[in-house]
Amino acid sequence: MSLPADYAERVYAGVLGKTIGVYLGRPFEGWTYARILAELGPIEGYVHERLGQPLVVVDDDLSGTFTFLRALADYGASRDITPAQIGQTWLNYLIDGRSTLWWGGLGTSTEHTAYLRLAAGIPAPRSGSIALNGQVVAEQIGAQIFIDGWAMVAPGDPQLAAELARRAASVSHDGAAVEAAQLLAGMEALAFVESNIDTLLDGGLRCIPADSLIARLASDLREWRAEFPDWRVARQHLAEHYGYDKYGGGCHVLPNHGVVLLGLLYGGGDFQRSLMIANTSGWDTDCNSGNLGCLLGLRGGLAALSGGPDWRGPVADRLLLSTADGGRSVTDAVIEAGHVVTLGRALAGLAPAPPKAGARFHFDFPGAVQGFQAEAPDGQLRIENVPGHSRAGARSLALRYQMPASGQPVRALTPTFVLPNPQFTSGYRLFASPTLYPGQTVRASVAAEAGNHTPVTIRLVVSAYDAHDGLTQIFGPEAALAPGQQLELSWPVDNLDGAPIAAVGVALLGPVGASGSVYLDWLTWDGAPNTSLVRPASAGVAWRLAWVDALDQLSQRADEPLRLCQNHGTGLLLHGTREWSDYTASATCVPQMASGFGLAARAQGLRRYYALVLADSGRARLVKALDGERVLAEADFHWTRDQAYELSIQTAGPRLRASVNGQLLFDVTDDQDPLTSGGVALLCTEGTVVVKAATVS
Repeated sequence: MSLPADYAERVYAGVLGKTIGVYLGRPFEGWTYARILAELGPIEGYVHERLGQPLVVVDDDLSGTFTFLRALADYGASRDITPAQIGQTWLNYLIDGRSTLWWGGLGTSTEHTAYLRLAAGIPAPRSGSIALNGQVVAEQIGAQIFIDGWAMVAPGDPQLAAELARRAASVSHDGAAVEAAQLLAGMEALAFVESNIDTLLDGGLRCIPADSLIARLASDLREWRAEFPDWRVARQHLAEHYGYDKYGGGCHVLPNHGVVLLGLLYGGGDFQRSLMIANTSGWDTDCNSGNLGCLLGLRGGLAALSGGPDWRGPVADRLLLSTADGGRSVTDAVIEAGHVVTLGRALAGLAPAPPKAGARFHFDFPGAVQGFQAEAPDGQLRIENVPGHSRAGARSLALRYQMPASGQPVRALTPTFVLPNPQFTSGYRLFASPTLYPGQTVRASVAAEAGNHTPVTIRLVVSAYDAHDGLTQIFGPEAALAPGQQLELSWPVDNLDGAPIAAVGVALLGPVGASGSVYLDWLTWDGAPNTSLVRPASAGVAWRLAWVDALDQLSQRADEPLRLCQNHGTGLLLHGTREWSDYTASATCVPQMASGFGLAARAQGLRRYYALVLADSGRARLVKALDGERVLAEADFHWTRDQAYELSIQTAGPRLRASVNGQLLFDVTDDQDPLTSGGVALLCTEGTVVVKAATVS
C-alpha cells in the first residue's frame, strides 16, 4: 500500500466531511421525510439555530468512529488485528451505560447488546453475531456509521479497508449490516485515488457478495437513477421497497444505506446537493449524512467542502469525543486526522511524520483553525488560516487586529476543557479531562507582519475556572514583537490550586487603534503536570467535573473531596491525558467497608493501567491491566477501615516505584509490552473509599 501524495490533507477533508455531515443532520435525526419538508424544507445548510440547538455536540457517530479505531494504535498498528482485540477496545474506552453509545438496552440497542456480551466474557465476533443476537438486532445501522476510520487508514486499497471494516463491524453486527460497512469502506478507500461515482460504487460492490441484499439495493438504486431524473421519485421507491416498515428494529441498515447511495448517485459528487438529498430524505439523518460527507471529503479533498454555504467556519474544526480516555475528549478535526494518518503510515510501513515536530496546533492544512476563536469584546480580531509565515511548515494562523479604545488586550483562544452545559445535552454525556495542566510548559512560535506600523505586546494566556466556575484569565510573560520579528514563546503555567484550565491561546496588546497582523505558526505544550486534582481552596465544582467517572456513585461531603462507591467489581475515577509519561501520582485514601482500593498511573482507559492496590486479603499488589490483569509484585500489608493511607506511584521509563505512607513497597521494571504513558486513576472495589487528596507532579 503506497500513500497518495496528499494523503494527510485528504484524511483531514474526510474527517471534516464526517463532522460536518453529523452536525448538519443531528438536530432533526429520526424525523420523517414529510416532517422535514413541512417544517424545514430541503436541507440546504445548517438548521440548528432554527431549532434552537447548538451545532457542536457530543454524538455517538463521531465518538464511536474515532474511538474504535484506537484498537489499531493499542495493538501495534497490525494488519492482523482481530475482532476480539477490537472488542477489548470497546471494553477499555466505553463507560458502561454512559459514554459514546446509545445505551438503549439488551435487544433494543445493537451496540449495548454487544457491549453486554463482551462484558460477560463473550468475545467478538460472536458478541455481534446473528446466531447469538438474532437477525433484527444484528442488522441495525451501527456497523456502517462507525466505519470511516478503517477506510482512511487504507487509502487506495478497498480490499484491505473492507476486511478491516468487517472485523470491526463484527464486534456488534452481522449480515447485511457488515456488508453495508464493507461496501462503504471499500468506496471510501478507493476515493483517495478515484473520483468517478460509478467506479467507486463498483469497487465497493467487489468487496461484498454479488448476491447479497446490499448489492441488490445498490442495483435497484442505479436502475432508479437511470429511470427517474428526480431524486424524490427514487426516494419514494426506496421507501416502498426498503423502508422501515419492511424490517424490524428502530434503525435498520437497509433504508439508511439506501439513503447514502441515493445522495451519492443523485448528488453527482457535489457536497451540498448530496447532503441535501441525504438529510432531506429523513430516517437516521446524522449517520447517513456523516458517512456520505466523509466519502465526498475523501473523494474531492478540501475543495469539495467549499461549495454552497460556509460549512467549515461555524464548526471551526471542533470535535467532542466522550470516552473513558478523557484527555482525548476535547479535540478537533486536525488532531483526529493526525491520529488516522499516523495509523495509515504505520500500516504502509512508514514512520510517523507529524507537521511541525508534532505541535498540537499546527494549522498546516488550508483553512484549519483548530478551534481558535476571537475574544475582542470592544476591539477587532479576525482569525484566518493563511499560507506562509511559518518556519516549520507551509501555513500559519493570521491574527488580524485593531486595538480597542479600552486598552484591553484582544485574545485568540482554543478550548482545552469544557464543562457540562445545557448546550451539550444532546442525549450524550460528555466525559472529559483538561488537555493542559499547571506545571506543563506552553510554547508557541509567532511572527509579526513586516508592514505593521507599531510593535505589539504578545503574551501566552490561559482561561481557568474560578471560585464561581466562571473563567479568569492568567497571562504569561510579556514579549515585544516588532514589525517583521519572529519569536518563540515559552511559559511554565503556574500552580492554579487545582482549578482546571479551559482554554489556551495568545493575547495581543498595542496602542489604541493600532492595526496589523500577527502570525501564529504553532502552539503546543509538554512536560508533566504539577497540580492538585481535588477541590481547590477557591471551591467551585469544575475541578470535580474534570474527573472521568466510571463508578457506581461519586459524591462529596464538606470534609470529603471525593467519595467513591462501587457496588460490584472495581470502579475507576480517571484524570489526565495519554501524553503524560514520567511523573509521580499520590492520593490519600480512607477505605470504608471496601474490599480493596488503589491508585493507578499511566491509565489509558478502564482496562489499561498500572495500579498499586491494597486488597482485602491483607496484601499490597502492583498490578498491570492489559487484556487481563497481571501481578507484577506483591507483599503483605495489613490495613484497616477508616484509616488514611497515602498511596504513591512514580513512573520513569519502564521503572515503577510504589509506596504506602512513605514506605517503598515495590521497585519494578516492566520490560514486557510496557505502558509508556497515560493519566491517573483512583480504584474502588465493592465498597466506599474517601479520597482526601490527589496530586500529580
